[in-house]
Amino acid sequence: MFTGIVEEVGRVAELRREGGHARLHIACRDVVEGVAIGDSIAVAGCCVTATELEAGGGASGFVADLMAETLAATSLGDLEVGSRVNLERALRADARLGGHLVQGHVDGVGEVVDRAEEPGTVWLSIAAPAEVAPYLVAKGSITVDGASLTVVDVTDHAAAAGATFRVALIPHTLEVTTFGDRTVGDRVNLEADVIAKYVERLLAAGTTTPYTALQES
Repeated sequence: MFTGIVEEVGRVAELRREGGHARLHIACRDVVEGVAIGDSIAVAGCCVTATELEAGGGASGFVADLMAETLAATSLGDLEVGSRVNLERALRADARLGGHLVQGHVDGVGEVVDRAEEPGTVWLSIAAPAEVAPYLVAKGSITVDGASLTVVDVTDHAAAAGATFRVALIPHTLEVTTFGDRTVGDRVNLEADVIAKYVERLLAAGTTTPYTALQES
């Protein structure tokens, strides 16, 4: 579990493709502190497992193995050596929940369709695919490339075409995340609010749940 509060921006040191999967090496410093092999780290919003750790000698970072499904379902397959990525360690039980509940499970890949700047604010418009669109609500939460952001407004399209939503970024966010680099045409990982997904599932199944059935018996 994560919070969507980016701890560090790392760089891709290596992305070695081997058959349908890949080996991803991220160069970073802060995020590897206190991390052990087998721990989870969110890379651009995608939860991966640290399989190797590198520290000392002026270099630090970690290695993660990416399945073919991960490469196909997220934007991690777009990465190149030198690409910058948002990083966050898994949430500790005694830590503050500064953003919102984030699983690191990418629901779909969106595309930046507009970037507008004004003093103190950058507005990004992102086209979300149909599988993410139902969970977008004004003033609600959305995870974009691992960062917890607030949806400003939503424009719905035809069911199969998804929706477009806007987020507003302050200078601090632009400085400590990869959003300062984002431009029209970039693909971004999207994760909808997990609470909304559970509510939808319960409503789709009907009003009677094992809990309510027990109360009624």
